[in-house]
Amino acid sequence: MHTNLHKKDKRVRNNINVITLGCSKNLVDSERLLSQLNGNGIEATHEAEGDSRTVVINTCGFIDKAKEESVNTILDFVHRKGKGEVEKVVVTGCLSQRYKDDLKTEIPEVDAWFGTQDLPDLVDYLGADYKKELVGERLTTTDSHYAYLKIAEGCNRPCSFCAIPLMRGKHNSRSIEMLKDEARFLVSKGVKEIMLIAQDLTYYGLDLYGKRRLDDLLQNLAEVDGLEWIRMHYAYPSGFPVEVLPIIRNNPKVCNYLDMPLQHISSNVLKHMRRGINKERTIDLVKRIRDEVPGIALRTTMLVGHPGETEQDHEELLRFIEDTRFDRLGVFTYSHEENTHAGDKFEDEVSPEDKERRFEEVMEAQMDISFELNREKIGKTYRTIIDKEEDGYFVGRTEYDSPEVDNEVLIKTPELLIPGNFYDIKINDATEYDLMGSPVGA
Repeated sequence: MHTNLHKKDKRVRNNINVITLGCSKNLVDSERLLSQLNGNGIEATHEAEGDSRTVVINTCGFIDKAKEESVNTILDFVHRKGKGEVEKVVVTGCLSQRYKDDLKTEIPEVDAWFGTQDLPDLVDYLGADYKKELVGERLTTTDSHYAYLKIAEGCNRPCSFCAIPLMRGKHNSRSIEMLKDEARFLVSKGVKEIMLIAQDLTYYGLDLYGKRRLDDLLQNLAEVDGLEWIRMHYAYPSGFPVEVLPIIRNNPKVCNYLDMPLQHISSNVLKHMRRGINKERTIDLVKRIRDEVPGIALRTTMLVGHPGETEQDHEELLRFIEDTRFDRLGVFTYSHEENTHAGDKFEDEVSPEDKERRFEEVMEAQMDISFELNREKIGKTYRTIIDKEEDGYFVGRTEYDSPEVDNEVLIKTPELLIPGNFYDIKINDATEYDLMGSPVGA
């Protein structure tokens, strides 16, 4: 009866807007929700402009800034509900999973709260029947030629600073057959590039098959006709499956690209973080990856200001960044999270000012490195996929660049370059984070 009541309310049923906050893993969840709703004949859009009768906010709860953005977004739509611009505000995702009980009390104007594992219940609440046959199908919200493929949910790692296991549960791999089917579906919709994502790619298969099988997954996905590029995000350094390296090197469909968040290099800090690896093993792993896959683009993420990080540790990190010269590097400041190991065991002892200074020093070091590496590309030609046309430029990426987070290739040409197509682009100039080029022969 609950579902039928919603089905009678056409204003709720036919006008749902889904707002996604946080990472690409959240985006995939939103796409699955949209697929379920559209599969039931319900009009649902992603981050549409204008008013919507029902707004579903898919929240992030990872660090303070992300939580603040999520809460502010909820309050904004609650305010719009009070003005009659929105009839229902529904909240799902990580923040809701972790703080649902507190938030219900603090923001009673929200109509319903759902966690990260509650998709069938959310679909039912919105007046639809959860269709298991749609599990491998998604209404993608990215540019039509690329998509994210979530290969697992949750995480088994004990990192001291991270609350993801509290919000997403234990690591749960999806089967190779299921992922291959989903990749085929995405390709049938025009996708040429997929980004493999999970909280931890390198754990893939241990829970399902009793051993790591990321290499087998890559080989199976490479067999999908029409798929051109496969890219890996969020690999964990401890227990890294080195058997994937020959596949990256030898299979033209697997991009010479690896996103491996290291978080730090000081053995002291890594121990406090419970990362399961030390400085020497980290350096050896980076060297092995580069030795076995010459020219690979390495993206990493660092965390500054963790309890126990001294100025000496920070200087050690800066030297490591300058010596290693990562192609891409992001950084964030430590956020003290309740119910995490660090939140429960340590004082948040590094001052906000020191955290911010360390953040800026890391970014400044990487900016210089990025500029130097980009300048080295001038005069070289790269196979480039075109993402869009914007502000008089065609905007593309090489295999060494992932959407949204890495370099873009800006191309000024009278030729018509078609988004989703590949072109050979000669690099003519470079800045810290962009390349400028022109089609070969133009």
